[in-house]
Amino acid sequence: MNTIATQLDPRMHPRLDVYGVIGNPVAHSLSPFIHEQFALQVKQPIYYGKLYADLGQFTPTVETFFARGGQGLNVTVPFKLEAFQLCQKLTERAQAAGVVNILWQENGHYVGDNSDGVGLVRDIEKHPFQIAGESVLMIGAGGAVQGVILPLMEKNPGKITIANRTLAKAQAIVDRFLPQAQVSGVQLSAMALAHIMQIEEAYPIIINGTSSGLQGSSPFEPEQAQHLKQIMQPNQPSLAYDMVYGKETHFMAQMKACGFQAKDGLGMLVEQAAEAFEVWRNLPSGSLDTAAVLQMIRKSRL
Repeated sequence: MNTIATQLDPRMHPRLDVYGVIGNPVAHSLSPFIHEQFALQVKQPIYYGKLYADLGQFTPTVETFFARGGQGLNVTVPFKLEAFQLCQKLTERAQAAGVVNILWQENGHYVGDNSDGVGLVRDIEKHPFQIAGESVLMIGAGGAVQGVILPLMEKNPGKITIANRTLAKAQAIVDRFLPQAQVSGVQLSAMALAHIMQIEEAYPIIINGTSSGLQGSSPFEPEQAQHLKQIMQPNQPSLAYDMVYGKETHFMAQMKACGFQAKDGLGMLVEQAAEAFEVWRNLPSGSLDTAAVLQMIRKSRL
């Protein structure tokens, strides 16, 4: 096992419940700081660290962690699908997402949950932007998007359109969630990203669920962003949300120039971490002061 992985050895903290975040890479993760602040809020001493896993070594790394007394893991890229496949039991939202970002054991069996969607909707609503009754344009069709569609629908938007470069991938997500959409009364549809210029109605909420922000680009061509500006409803705040965090992405700058309020995904990170902490520690959902932790991170990163 590599030296980074051995830094998170539950045996080194015998009087504490040990948790961590597993990923590749994982050195940049803010999760240890976030969970430390939550632990201080509720006065529950825990230890939370970073666990690196080589590609192809996710399962043995997880098994070693729990065999040594670990209590729970947050799972980040690129292991969320492997975590899903590892679990013998899944929560409803994890089953819907098809990926897992919260992992623990019950009676020796792996249990998986997904809090990404909960984190997203909480962050959007706290700023505040109303989701109920609104039209949402979701960009992308990868695991990040798949993980947030059901929680978004539970907030009763009038419409969700999934736009992706490959239409078939967006349509596959629509087909998967169509039964829930019909029950919720949400109009769920797919479109090719190249057809953005054909949109005729305003979308007050636009979410970038692609990794373009990590690559220094935007999913929109300049003329596509301008088109979305032209159909904005006057005097109605419009949100452009990038699920990437840590910087103002090209998408955010582009949409801000078009009159949208632009927001990164740092609040989503804090909110999904809170949900994981509450699940592990058997706390009521929404009981942690996430705003205080988010403010601390933003101040320290200025």
